[in-house]
Amino acid sequence: MLSAKQGDMIRTLSRSVQAVVRHTPWAPWTRRTPVRRFTCPPAALHFHQDFLEVHYRGNRLHLDYLWLRDNCHLTSSNNFTTNQRKVDTASIDLNIRPEDTKVEDNHLILTWPGGHISKYSLSWLAENSYEGRKQRTTQPRIPWNADIYNNANVPSLKWDAFMSSDDALKTFLQTYLLYGIAFVEDVPATVEATEAVSLRVSLIRETTYGGMWCLTSDNSRGDSAYTTVALDRHIDTCYLHEPCGIQVFHCLKHEGTGGKTLLVDGFYAAENIRKNSPDHFELLSSVSIRHEHRENTPGHLYCMQGIGPILNVYPWNNELYMIRYNNYDRSATDTIPHDVIRRWYVAHRELTTQLRRPENELWVKLTPGNVIFIDNWRVLHGREAFTGIRQLCGCYLTRDDVLSKARTLGLQA
Repeated sequence: MLSAKQGDMIRTLSRSVQAVVRHTPWAPWTRRTPVRRFTCPPAALHFHQDFLEVHYRGNRLHLDYLWLRDNCHLTSSNNFTTNQRKVDTASIDLNIRPEDTKVEDNHLILTWPGGHISKYSLSWLAENSYEGRKQRTTQPRIPWNADIYNNANVPSLKWDAFMSSDDALKTFLQTYLLYGIAFVEDVPATVEATEAVSLRVSLIRETTYGGMWCLTSDNSRGDSAYTTVALDRHIDTCYLHEPCGIQVFHCLKHEGTGGKTLLVDGFYAAENIRKNSPDHFELLSSVSIRHEHRENTPGHLYCMQGIGPILNVYPWNNELYMIRYNNYDRSATDTIPHDVIRRWYVAHRELTTQLRRPENELWVKLTPGNVIFIDNWRVLHGREAFTGIRQLCGCYLTRDDVLSKARTLGLQA
């Protein structure tokens, strides 16, 4: 059970979400547009050569006959114990058409050649059709700049509650999904405790830096993170075909000056590009480029390359789901033809300008006991230069497992 204070935190988060949504009307996924709920017929059916057109509660669904047979819900077509399809899709006649069609008790009932009967709830068809998917936001988010985030009073979670309460974990994950960053406080300042708090969220992803890592300015690796210099905003591991999903940082010790952490919501900047320069947004989301990581230090010999556009969107609704921005690791832009490269640089410059606007910068000082989780597909991080001894530990987490945990707790992800 949550304490009264934790309950207040949840209510505060809810109010913050509502307030920020009202002030960011241009962001396409701050306004969740769910498919209308379908509770009663009638549904009008119109038959075409290859598909069935269903008019249902103001929605026009186009359901291919082959798609309908492939998605039959009967036990002969599905294993409901394993939630896997049994029907052999490749064996379905590509020209299949139902012999009989009717709507009964909120269900579409089809009889196929050979006598097989399929039954679908109209609400399921509406929500799982292309039209339904196109209307629906995959993951609601709240794009932010520094003022929006600070005024939202986003709650942090305490170590004890986070480790023992699924309600607290759900609140944490909701914060993480909406804002792309979330904090856990009062964590013991050890690598072991940082590993435990990370595993509460997801599996740790092994990389060339290992699982859990410790970072100091000892120049021990071929990466500028292992120095004291300032680092501009960037996304980590763009040189992997699938960049790491979540970045975890815990400052165990800092005896010196400087070293604040910079956070920038890449989606907030990208949505401004979409709004003000749609041609630039289209270019950055359609042209793939290479990022590369080369290292030749004692015990570490690597040459890694990842390819993809800077902005990544779902093709059915143009919802932004990943940004790959790392000017340190970007390789030669040899994937862009000469008659496009100049326009690409102009678009890249506009995105960089947005990312570097001071009002978009959130600066935080990481301290022992305060662990930050960063959506590495969305929020760019950097740091100011520092002096003295600064020791961080952390890891990367697998994105799929974070989203899976969120869904099992009832969150949209």
